[in-house]
Amino acid sequence: MFFELRVYPMQPGKGQEFAKYMDDEIIPFQLSKGMTILGSFLNDEEDTYVWIRRFADEAEKDALYDAVYNNDYWRNEVAPKLPALMDGSRMQVTRLKATPRSFMR
Repeated sequence: MFFELRVYPMQPGKGQEFAKYMDDEIIPFQLSKGMTILGSFLNDEEDTYVWIRRFADEAEKDALYDAVYNNDYWRNEVAPKLPALMDGSRMQVTRLKATPRSFMR
């Protein structure tokens, strides 16, 4: 099992709008495709959005990425709205493995 820690820098002043879009559209869509999302956070001071997803293994990650990112809804409805809200060129994705005593599993 592993996690993705995803950090998205926002376009200036767009943090609240992006967080609402995540809560209302992106997270429900990804959950409907089988994604496990453990938490999402907004850092108003740095104008960044952070979220954590969990995968059983690389095969599950590949299948879920395909189900989400190669979906017509994602390509035609979601993706076109993202550049106005976040700076994708500075997005950070970090892969993490839980330590033996981690409560997040």
